[in-house]
Amino acid sequence: MAEQLTPDLCVIGAGSGGLSVAAAAAALGVPVVLIEKGKMGGECLNVGCVPSKALIAAAKRAHVFGTSAPFGIRPQRAHVEFHEVNDHVNRVIAAIAPNDSKQRFTGLGVRVIEGEARFSDAQTVVVGDETDIKFEIKARRFVIATGSSPAVPPIPGLDQTPYLTNETVFELRARPKHLIVIGGGPIGLELAQAFRRLGSDVTVLEAAQALSKEDPECGSVVLNALTREGVTIRSGVSIARVRRVRSNVQVALDGAEEETIEGSDLLIAAGRRPNVDGLGLDAAGIRHQAAGIVVDKRLRTSNKKVYAIGDVAGAWQFTHAANYHAGLVIKHALFRVPVKVDANAIPRVTFTDPELAHVGLTEAQARASRRAFRVLRWPYHDNDRAQAERQTAGHIKVITDKKGKILGATIVGAAAGELITAWTLAIGQGLNVRAFAEIVVPYPTFAEIGRRAAISHFTPRLTSPWVRRILNLFRGFG
Repeated sequence: MAEQLTPDLCVIGAGSGGLSVAAAAAALGVPVVLIEKGKMGGECLNVGCVPSKALIAAAKRAHVFGTSAPFGIRPQRAHVEFHEVNDHVNRVIAAIAPNDSKQRFTGLGVRVIEGEARFSDAQTVVVGDETDIKFEIKARRFVIATGSSPAVPPIPGLDQTPYLTNETVFELRARPKHLIVIGGGPIGLELAQAFRRLGSDVTVLEAAQALSKEDPECGSVVLNALTREGVTIRSGVSIARVRRVRSNVQVALDGAEEETIEGSDLLIAAGRRPNVDGLGLDAAGIRHQAAGIVVDKRLRTSNKKVYAIGDVAGAWQFTHAANYHAGLVIKHALFRVPVKVDANAIPRVTFTDPELAHVGLTEAQARASRRAFRVLRWPYHDNDRAQAERQTAGHIKVITDKKGKILGATIVGAAAGELITAWTLAIGQGLNVRAFAEIVVPYPTFAEIGRRAAISHFTPRLTSPWVRRILNLFRGFG
């Protein structure tokens, strides 16, 4: 007979968002049940953000060997032991895993259930199969945080060809000789650069434009950097089919004359799909579509007892967005505080080298809104720290209204992912660019780039004839 549970909160999915909700609720003394069918920590810890950044870090160390000559250092060429790189990735995962473990959350007071959850009706979740239901949970509120999985495009021949995704690429113990990447978004390009730096030949195939969601001017800085490192990037290509050729894979491209590209390994990085299969959403009266579960500005579904957060809600597929959602749900579900998702306050980062970070409106979005705006810029090349580090590629673009209110910022260059945080705060708090112009920034740091861009907002006023007349007037007083 199924065990009956009646917690205040039932969370489905133990990824970043689900863990954040469960931990916060438990800290407040709220009875909470957390259900996970796979590994605790979800995609981010096990096959996403953590392993990819660990791989990128290893690749960066290898790249240093070939780029130190301008500093007067000439080390021997890096020798990559790829299986040891894989060991490093796994050690990083293992070091973080205890923070997300069942043992830790049980200790926090969370009832953790391992198994597959599904709604049996609008107010009940069951765990177990049709013939053996182990738990029946009737909670006051439910939170769906099941994340997303790699989207596999319908390419002819793909079902008969071995391929990798972010869920399997970190299992490689041998370095690919020639990695073909289908997809020129952040995931595809991050991994493309990492494998290239670790010694693989890499070809990226993108149906549209690589980094198509980013500011084209800033995105081109990243694409040019990868090209200089030897990554072949083909945008605007259509894939006719793929097939296995002995131990290799072959990709055929559409065109007047069919072109084939042969490689040792194939990586699919063509976007992600929300994990909604098997949840019984229809039985619960929860609307969903291809992009994910439909939610309102408070992250509630069409069933008002149920919230959906993170990747499964479709619009913002970032770990930090899931954590942001978790905070809003806790406020609304437990404290009845009015909340509203502010998409402009959610930053995004592509962790290539140089990094590309953005928050708020892009220049194209500001232009499409038909509102008056200004674009403030400053190059890394004119920053003293960038010169010392020889990381002068890139710039910042800040979008403001005519009065200087900050609407958006894009940074491409060294430490862009760190620098974007201040601009995220500015947009969230509705700050004027004057705040950045007046701040005291340590010297020499990359952060001066943002301050110099902010000062440029006021430069036209400072050099106007009226200002000069006022200064001449003051000079007359001695």
